[in-house]
Amino acid sequence: MIRRTLLSLAAALLGCAAVPSWAQSEAWPSRPVTLVVPFAPGGPTDTVARLLAERLQAQWKQTVVLDYKPGGGTMVGTQAVARANGDGHTLGMAISALMINPALQPKMPYDTLKDLAPVALIGQAHFGLFAHPSLEAKNIAELVAYAQRNPGKLSYATPGIGTGTHLAGELMQTLAGVQMVHVPYRGSAPAQQDVIAGRVPLLFDVQFSAMPFVREGRLKLLALASPKRSQQTPEVPTMDETLPGFSAMSLIGVIAPRATPRALVDRIAGDIATAVRSTEMGARMAQLGMEPVGSSAQEYEAIVRTEIAKWAQVVKTAGIKLE
Repeated sequence: MIRRTLLSLAAALLGCAAVPSWAQSEAWPSRPVTLVVPFAPGGPTDTVARLLAERLQAQWKQTVVLDYKPGGGTMVGTQAVARANGDGHTLGMAISALMINPALQPKMPYDTLKDLAPVALIGQAHFGLFAHPSLEAKNIAELVAYAQRNPGKLSYATPGIGTGTHLAGELMQTLAGVQMVHVPYRGSAPAQQDVIAGRVPLLFDVQFSAMPFVREGRLKLLALASPKRSQQTPEVPTMDETLPGFSAMSLIGVIAPRATPRALVDRIAGDIATAVRSTEMGARMAQLGMEPVGSSAQEYEAIVRTEIAKWAQVVKTAGIKLE
């Protein structure tokens, strides 16, 4: 009887010891939370980070400090998150590069799936396939038919090699069984201008960035690259409607060190969802061309794993290498 009692007491003590330290009180966060931004100040990721930090500060009654660590195609900032303590006081902003880099970067300073914990998908922005108004094709079906009749004669511009828009173009070629020429630029602006001038017939770009030229009649939007129609432009078809399985979007979320306790990750995800779904933040994100999401950690992790596998296959099939 005494032995059973001692064993029960020992088990209880071990159980208490196994409880994450943060859960033993309601003190978290006990000091300022650092939110790493893998870019220099300015741009949409920084804007979303500022909006999120402001609302989380109000919820947590604690300062949220933005720490800018640009470089390496977001890998410098992401590495800082991967190496941080998993106590919930270091988080990071992540974009689609989080899921693309494993396929493009031969030597990464961290393992995306082993060293990082997806916390929440904040929002998403649509990619679109735009064309010069003189192009005969009015939709994706007509474009595919033309490309099949004229292999290698169509070209498409993107903001650069290895971007989500570049991989969207490669995915289209794979699913449609066509051959097109990729013309990379250093950013959206020069790519847009060459398509407007008629030097390149097609453009894969973020919808929000190129839509002003559509309204002016200098570009036409054939379809969105996302699996579902946009809430803001529901009349625009998706590529998936012609090419089943097509999906390419610009995603922005929050990550943490993998060692962060799951219960704490889930709590942070819930707080992020509350912030993202607020009327104020939703309206501001819409102005940036983003749709607010506010997912659970499990949902975001499933997306990350799916996207990593998808882009790895696209990169391998296309033989893409960073120059």
